[in-house]
Amino acid sequence: MYFRKDDIDRVDAYEEKILKELIVWQKKMTRKPTLTDKVAKKIQTRMNLLIPQKAHSIITSAIKKMVMAVLAGSEFSTQAPLQKLSIKQREIIVRKRIAVYKRTASLEGAGTGAGGIFLGFADFPLLLMIEMRFLFDIAGVYGFDVKDLKERLYVLHLLQLAFSSRQKRGEIFEKILHWDDLTEQNPASMDSIDWKTFQQEYRDYIDLAKMLQLVPGIGAVIGAYANYRLLDELGQTAMNGYRLRLLLDCRPGIGRKV
Repeated sequence: MYFRKDDIDRVDAYEEKILKELIVWQKKMTRKPTLTDKVAKKIQTRMNLLIPQKAHSIITSAIKKMVMAVLAGSEFSTQAPLQKLSIKQREIIVRKRIAVYKRTASLEGAGTGAGGIFLGFADFPLLLMIEMRFLFDIAGVYGFDVKDLKERLYVLHLLQLAFSSRQKRGEIFEKILHWDDLTEQNPASMDSIDWKTFQQEYRDYIDLAKMLQLVPGIGAVIGAYANYRLLDELGQTAMNGYRLRLLLDCRPGIGRKV
């Protein structure tokens, strides 16, 4: 299913606003890699070679353990899903939560960035923890229960969608777009996660955004700014990901297979 401009006639005023934003977001998620994207990927790969293998192992292990914890339980869930609210009411709350988490991530990035290269590496698992708590929180605001494994897997796919290369993003977006049909045909399972790809795509994206955080003298400033921007990007991805599901659920005439 894809959203189109003629779907706007089928929604109310606020839904019209977010539908227009979804159309723009859809184009962004399905855009093919540019030459700049390809060059950036090559630069990131070369820079990765300069990082000690021990540091790579620590980061990879931390990411995998965090992901396993999310899949195995719902300890990140802090509230019951909010019910009987309009999308507009939900998004008033969501925007306030995004602002709080952006400040939290920014402070964390400044703190670890000021600590030099070794403390800078510790920023990866700490940032991931903030991101996962944020996504679980936002899921509840939109009315989805993360105690359900299906919803925890959806959270991970949103994380992947936000922090994957453009080469991979279109594939993940297709899964997000057809999530309910996909999970109905293939019951939610930990085996559905490609661990190697998940870790590598996440690390590559974050590395590129935060590499200068490891440079003495400017690490704190770069860390604060990078984390702020990353949470902002994740926030927009989460909002659109849940908007998409709510609109398809409450407006079944919206979208069509093409």
